[in-house]
Amino acid sequence: MADVDTARIERAVREILLAIGEDPARPGLERTPQRVAEAYAEFFGGLHVDPLSHLADSVPIGSNEQGVPATSDAVVLRDLAFRSVCEHHLLPFVGTAHVAYLPGDRVVGLGRIPAVVDTLAARPQLQERLAEEIADVLQEGLEPKGVLVVLDAQHRCVTTRGARQERSSTITIASRGALAEPGARAEIIHLIGARDA
Repeated sequence: MADVDTARIERAVREILLAIGEDPARPGLERTPQRVAEAYAEFFGGLHVDPLSHLADSVPIGSNEQGVPATSDAVVLRDLAFRSVCEHHLLPFVGTAHVAYLPGDRVVGLGRIPAVVDTLAARPQLQERLAEEIADVLQEGLEPKGVLVVLDAQHRCVTTRGARQERSSTITIASRGALAEPGARAEIIHLIGARDA
């Protein structure tokens, strides 16, 4: 986060407060520029991190006696909470990511996938692009047989301004390789939605 210029953000926030007719020095607001700068350093810290670095410690999955990979089934991570900031209004969107891949020769620790999601989400974003970027990084970093990313999020620019559709959410899907095929994609989406009775 050292690459985020927090002093510049603080100056800009003071200007915004003045522009809306507020007094940045009044009690309650005097530390707001600093707080916003700290929050922005967190919200946009992914700009300075290579998401592929999270996949650098992938490991070979090995083979059985016939030389067939030890596992070729899907790896599915459901309900990964994420938050990002929409680049149009700099308002947050918050939701859930579901990520699946069909391993090729390598797999990665399960904690690495949420790290990829968090890094790419910690940038000014569009939800549609975020899903595509997650899929691209997994495809490049792991070379799997297929990738599927499903994002379901609520956008504060929709729920708190304009039409104020407070209960609406947006779903975006990105798929690569074998999971771009409709039947395989449908099977994984079914797994994502399956819950114990």
